[in-house]
Amino acid sequence: MQPGKLEAQLKTKAAEIGFAACGIARADAAPKTAERLRQWLAEGRHGSMIWMEERAHHRERPAGLWPEVRSVISLGMSYAPATDPLALANAGEIGRISVYAQGGDYHDVIKRRLKELARWLVGAAPGADVKVFVDTAPVMEKPLAEAAGLGWQGKHTNLVSREHGSWLFLGAIYTTLELAPDAAAPSTCGSCDACQTACPTNAFPAPYRLDARRCISYLTIEHKGPIPHEFREGIGNRIYGCDDCLAVCPWNKFAASARANLAFAPRAELTAPALADLLALDDAGFREVFAGSPIKRIGRDRMVRNCLIAAGNSGSAALLGPVRALLDDPDDAVRDAAAWAIARLPAG
Repeated sequence: MQPGKLEAQLKTKAAEIGFAACGIARADAAPKTAERLRQWLAEGRHGSMIWMEERAHHRERPAGLWPEVRSVISLGMSYAPATDPLALANAGEIGRISVYAQGGDYHDVIKRRLKELARWLVGAAPGADVKVFVDTAPVMEKPLAEAAGLGWQGKHTNLVSREHGSWLFLGAIYTTLELAPDAAAPSTCGSCDACQTACPTNAFPAPYRLDARRCISYLTIEHKGPIPHEFREGIGNRIYGCDDCLAVCPWNKFAASARANLAFAPRAELTAPALADLLALDDAGFREVFAGSPIKRIGRDRMVRNCLIAAGNSGSAALLGPVRALLDDPDDAVRDAAAWAIARLPAG
């Protein structure tokens, strides 16, 4: 096969399958990743995400996870929103869900497409071995995507693409093939600090550094138990994740929602859910509402805890009844959040 022909065919096939971006990096193309990861962990900025520590040796470099890997195929699938993610910032009785979680579970969608592309690659290059990863494995998707030319890690540490802005789900295919790598993407953040200044909880101690313990996405999704009081007001009406640092990035003006994969189209009931309805959910109701959504993994108790924080920030006396009903909830964090919310709400 002519040099570069397989790589070109691979990218054409990736686009046919639904990937908006595809690039190739050598398996050893992000040498500073291990050093940055070790420093981040040593500073405790991963919070309670213990799996980051336990599998750090796998995460530091691709060969740490699979010694035979020679190339990494980095892929991105767009979920660019059609509406402003910040539009409901002042809608106190509405819960805000991060754009990525308003549609189908990206893990399922992307893994199917990755497997399809991997099967094609093995067919095109007999003898090649491959492994596919999307989010749940100890893979540093963002540095690898940067090395593969998909974009660069912005000051908020998320990937930014010239074409797709901040709205890319990332996946990776590790392969034993020696593929021609793409040029790494240069950073073009310049002096812009919009993402840092937009953060309601000051989760960025410095450019390109994130303290997960202060991040609303971490607090509402990964953090178990009561949310520290110092962050509760800053959470506002966000009940699952946070898009603020992404939404304000100037590069998003180039991210057309028409390029977004239809599998991630938002479900109507998740675009502007009423807090009163969510506060009334029991376990069965939670599973029914969030079936097929990445939200389902946090469980009913954590979601209701988040909704109580949002209710406490709402200033709405209409939410007093639903909040009071949770003062005797079996879950400690839910009871704690209910008491906090009642202390903040007007008597009505």
